Amino acid sequence: MAVRTVRLDSDAEQVLADLQTQTGQSVSEILKRGIRAYQAEAQQKTPTPAYEIYKALDLGAGDYAVAPASQAKAAVKEIIREKHRR
Repeated sequence: MAVRTVRLDSDAEQVLADLQTQTGQSVSEILKRGIRAYQAEAQQKTPTPAYEIYKALDLGAGDYAVAPASQAKAAVKEIIREKHRR
């Protein structure tokens, strides 16, 4: 069995004291049950796959592209050259 040191703010400390009074359980038992409840909650939440996040992004048609990606270096050189012409 491991021993842990936990820092609680005054609100959490008050909740813990209230739970001890209401349930008659030890601090250790209350914290163990809290950890188990958090684990059950975390297991119910399934992470969103990267593809679903990407699919939700509105990237548009891509009509704003100056050149295909395979010609990007050449396109950038041309854009800079035209920008600095006077």
